[in-house]
Amino acid sequence: MLKEKLMQDFKDSMKEKDELRKNTVMMIRAAVLQVEKDNQIELDDNGITEIIAKELKKRKDSLVEIEKTGRTDMIEQINSEMAIIKTYLPEELSVEELTSIIEETIKEVGATTVKDMGKVMQAVKAKTVGRADGRAINEIVKKLLA
Repeated sequence: MLKEKLMQDFKDSMKEKDELRKNTVMMIRAAVLQVEKDNQIELDDNGITEIIAKELKKRKDSLVEIEKTGRTDMIEQINSEMAIIKTYLPEELSVEELTSIIEETIKEVGATTVKDMGKVMQAVKAKTVGRADGRAINEIVKKLLA
């Protein structure tokens, strides 16, 4: 289970004195615990994967802003954190694979116009948890429904 893997990696990084990995894993675990406490639920691997994907997206978004400042130390740190976070996510889908899933989903939900985009997006996101970016899904769905 992903939760146990995170805990083990946290312990290992402490033993190895790998501060960046330790802090990144601790941040992921804290985000998972926060969601579990807030919603009073026990997350499964899919739920944890969603949180990890959100953490990766936060890093990607902040990287754009940090690159504008030109601070290479911060850019390197964010890139390193993103590399660590990606190890906990399933492999990203290629554009072809994602397009295929979206086409299949459009047929399943019976979508015909852009008005049905919400239904398609919801169904596709459920199928591709942590394996596809929301923006990429959105662009492909728009193109296929237009």
